[in-house]
Amino acid sequence: MKHFPPSELIVNEDGSIFHLHVKPEQLADNVILVGDPGRVAVVASMFDTQECSVSNREFNTVTGTFNGKRITVISTGIGTDNIDIVVNELDALANIDLIARTEKSELRRLNIVRIGTCGGMQPDIPLGSFLISEKSIGFDGMLNFYAGRDAVCDLEFEKAFKQHMHWNPQLASPYVIDNSRELIERIGRDDMLRGVTISSNGFYGPQGRVLRIDLADMEINDKIESFRYNGRRITNYEMEGSAIAGLSALMGHRAMTVCCVIANRRVEAANTDYKPRVQELIRTVLNRI
Repeated sequence: MKHFPPSELIVNEDGSIFHLHVKPEQLADNVILVGDPGRVAVVASMFDTQECSVSNREFNTVTGTFNGKRITVISTGIGTDNIDIVVNELDALANIDLIARTEKSELRRLNIVRIGTCGGMQPDIPLGSFLISEKSIGFDGMLNFYAGRDAVCDLEFEKAFKQHMHWNPQLASPYVIDNSRELIERIGRDDMLRGVTISSNGFYGPQGRVLRIDLADMEINDKIESFRYNGRRITNYEMEGSAIAGLSALMGHRAMTVCCVIANRRVEAANTDYKPRVQELIRTVLNRI
């Protein structure tokens, strides 16, 4: 039986997991992830009941119920590096005995849904759309540190994408991961678009934004817009979904990302008054998760 020493699995004195400060009994099977710590309160305000509220650094957590379903909402902050912390600690809460420091004999399977915002990468994607990531492309390289990544990734898609982009070998190799089909069919209806999403490892240069420094590839977004593979095209940018889907696939959890499109990079349009639309997306996911 695998044993997890204190240096690898850090447990706080109160029995909570190191970064999240959440205890195993405080975690629901249905988990909503949001980037903004302030958005946790927005989600939790829609709950019928709240049983716990925990905060540490950028990680705010509330567990409660909505229409009889027990749900945990957690803020992750920005970026896949934070997702590496959040998803690993969620899995530890679910599937490791934190006292004995051993894997549990019966494993829990979590439903993990990221609700976020994104920028559209095709001219025909309207502002305010709800867009589900059927596939996620990770620019961060995080999943490449884990054994088994090839078994859960779409290797032919990766190859075609790198060839089309003339991928710079100095960058992390992109990975392509499917989101949970079961969750997509449960949450996705005709009021949501579906597509292929890039999870970028930055907001400016890695998403093709140019301020004072030119990019290594000034045509990156033109290449992304023109990419096609087996009838699929890249629809949007965000910053966390690939790591959520990838780690969840390796650990046996279901995961998906759905975002509200608040900008369209290809027509240079943006909507800064997007919060009411995001609240509508939150309530929609709560009703369907």
